[in-house]
Amino acid sequence: MKTTPYLIDFYNHYDEDNRLAFPHGSVEFLTTMRYIERYLTSGSRVLEIGAGTGRYSHALARQGYLVDAVELVEHNIEVFWENTEPDEQITIVQGNALDLSSFPADTYDITLLLGPLYHLYTPEDKRQALGEAIRITKPGGVIFAAYVISDGCLLDEGFKRGNVNVAEYIKEGLLNAQTFAANSEPKDLFELVRKEDIDALMSVFPVTRLHYVAADGCTLLMREAIDAMDSDIFALYMRYHFATCEREDLLGITSHALDIFRK
Repeated sequence: MKTTPYLIDFYNHYDEDNRLAFPHGSVEFLTTMRYIERYLTSGSRVLEIGAGTGRYSHALARQGYLVDAVELVEHNIEVFWENTEPDEQITIVQGNALDLSSFPADTYDITLLLGPLYHLYTPEDKRQALGEAIRITKPGGVIFAAYVISDGCLLDEGFKRGNVNVAEYIKEGLLNAQTFAANSEPKDLFELVRKEDIDALMSVFPVTRLHYVAADGCTLLMREAIDAMDSDIFALYMRYHFATCEREDLLGITSHALDIFRK
């Protein structure tokens, strides 16, 4: 993956540190952590690839796990260190998800790939990042790979909020006029996919899928309602979300998906 100026400029100005802090953003965080915690055991070693400012890395280090992190954007690394507490057993290095050659194979119990696939635009690059994540994971270890899903984003940012001009996107070839599948480029910052694209990517790897999760479901589509909930209603909403986020009939209507598989 080449470091594009679009990507660096975006993360130099975007408040990535607080993206998951609002109630509607916390749904993705709480869901991802819920699944990670299923597979943690005493003494688990964790690597987060594309750690951003470290929301997941710090949460796990504060639970006592040994965490290593890799992040591409220097600004994010600076914020990552600012957020580090003295008792965390944590490291971070600047690096690229496509080349983890400084990390030995079969090392980590849990590997998180929760951001890089948002910004990779070819099957070859995506498989390279996935392959690197699998390589450094111990046999029997678990990998968590996150994606941005096109239909949830189209409904939310396009048809509901008008931040995306759907007709113009079709005219420019960014959306297929018949299927509405997305065709993203680096200048668009985010690669939007569907589950069938993820299934095709993963078909070449000898791994076992454990879960495929609609990480935030309809949450972003109804973010104002989520943010207005009191704590009791929000807790009830989270119970609903956890009960339905793996239902096949709901998997496509989400802004983020989490693919969880065992090496």
